[in-house]
Amino acid sequence: MKRHLAGFFLALAMTAAPGAAIAQQAADAVAPEIASGTKAREAVMAGRRMVAAANPLAAEAGLAVLRAGGTAADAMVAVQTVLGLVEPQSSGIGGGAFLVWYDAASGTVTTFDGRETAPQAAAETLFLTPDGAPMGFFEAVVGGRSVGVPGVVRLMETVHGRYGRRDWADLFEPAAALAEQGFAVSPRLAALIADDADRLAGQPSTQAYFFRDDGAPLKAGEKLANPAYARTLRRIGRQGADAFYEGAIGEAIVAAVTGHADNPGTLTRADLAAYRARERAPVCLSYRGHEVCGMGPPSSGALALGQILGLLEGFNLPALGPDAPESWRLIGDATRLAFADRGRYVADSDFTRIPEGLLDRAYLAARAALLRRPTALPAADVVPGEPPWKKAALRLDGFALEMPSTSHFVIVDDDGNVASMTSSIENAFGARLMVEGFLLNNQLTDFSFVPQRDGAAVANRAQGGKRPRSSMSPTIVLRDGRPVHALGSPGGSNIIAYVAKTLIALIDWEMDMQQAVALPHLTNRFGTYQLEAGTAAEDFARPLEALGYTVELRALNSGLHGITFSEDGTLVGGADPRREGVAVGD
Repeated sequence: MKRHLAGFFLALAMTAAPGAAIAQQAADAVAPEIASGTKAREAVMAGRRMVAAANPLAAEAGLAVLRAGGTAADAMVAVQTVLGLVEPQSSGIGGGAFLVWYDAASGTVTTFDGRETAPQAAAETLFLTPDGAPMGFFEAVVGGRSVGVPGVVRLMETVHGRYGRRDWADLFEPAAALAEQGFAVSPRLAALIADDADRLAGQPSTQAYFFRDDGAPLKAGEKLANPAYARTLRRIGRQGADAFYEGAIGEAIVAAVTGHADNPGTLTRADLAAYRARERAPVCLSYRGHEVCGMGPPSSGALALGQILGLLEGFNLPALGPDAPESWRLIGDATRLAFADRGRYVADSDFTRIPEGLLDRAYLAARAALLRRPTALPAADVVPGEPPWKKAALRLDGFALEMPSTSHFVIVDDDGNVASMTSSIENAFGARLMVEGFLLNNQLTDFSFVPQRDGAAVANRAQGGKRPRSSMSPTIVLRDGRPVHALGSPGGSNIIAYVAKTLIALIDWEMDMQQAVALPHLTNRFGTYQLEAGTAAEDFARPLEALGYTVELRALNSGLHGITFSEDGTLVGGADPRREGVAVGD
């Protein structure tokens, strides 16, 4: 190989010391939608507390809460509300989230599901045209049809009520004050506004916010204030989550969704009032002496990650290393097999029976036998398996487009609690509807557009009150019952591949967190091997083609953020150089 993945980070390492000025890190950030390649960084180290998040302003807001004696649950509120202001295209209070939580006092992991729900009036045919054909993606996205009941605010309140220590109202003040005074539009946000200008300009609420008076889209460095968002946050701070779901804010959400001229939805005030964030047991799988724990259904993340790692455990990836095409053959085909099962079986478990045996060791061992070959798996062999389950149900394979506009952050507090949270409004700028200073999600397009065929149902079809399947994969890794890594990423359904690659880099290839998140991407979900353009991953094109793969070079827009607990107690943070994020700590 001309360039080595293991050495990719070291060869391009910045000369700046860990903890370099946040302003400089932000200035160095690249908008991956318009520039290929990545900028390498060094790991950030801390001894007590740390935040790794997708924007320096959000990370610093969270760290300030921790310094004031707050817990990771307190800091989570500050980080999320600032992210909703400074990178509104990715996440916010108009969207949903999954949180994996490690409670240091009890030594246990739990998860919280703040995924959006479909309105009760949503039908299976939600995204079919009158003649029964699937709608075009953006035909479905823009407007009220795609908006699910937002879950972030209720999740924040639920988790803060359990684990928080600081006053609820105070946690909204950093974002509210910043919204009032204004912030500098980042290069990434400016690039995304320009890229989506036609759709944003077509909706009055987003046109008014993301464009100058002369009609030009906002540029990087221009100041943007959002007093409506400040008022909304302070109202939620004073009155609690009910102010969002049952008060004037909720009325405004319903009016925007149902009143859209071209593509109205069916969301009601009753749908908002009924929403609850749910605590769920984590899904965990043992991998080389580690317990990898994440979010179960309606996320497919932990199940798919568990399958990928379970399929690979019998192969000597540590000896092969990241420079071997054989490593990527195994990782790619394990991912394809996991995605085959995901497409057929995984959906909201409150509505859909899911096989109990998707992580059964004997089942995975039998599936892993398919990988014991010298070349790529033929497409005919990449089909859903027959995992053990108590009562089988006839299912069709489904397909839903998940778009990579999401955010992930990790927080470690002084007590050792860990929050690993992925939040999203789905597509960049969601449904392109802005209400009371925040964007509404388009998460309902994560349902399969085609609900059934020949009388057989797709598991991930739309139904009233159901949560659409997600690939968001917030993860906490334990060893001997204690956390050693916490991480996650945006990236649509590629999230699973990004997090799997990073876990393998951490566990099998013994990279530090920054090296692992910066490692170039090679992903294969559905047969075509996608290689990250402008990186050392391109050197694998010919070897992978020789193994029988079709190869595509493209931008692979992750936003991995993670923290490692070193054996000596040091925290080691990593931020994806493809975005504007940082890790900060004391």
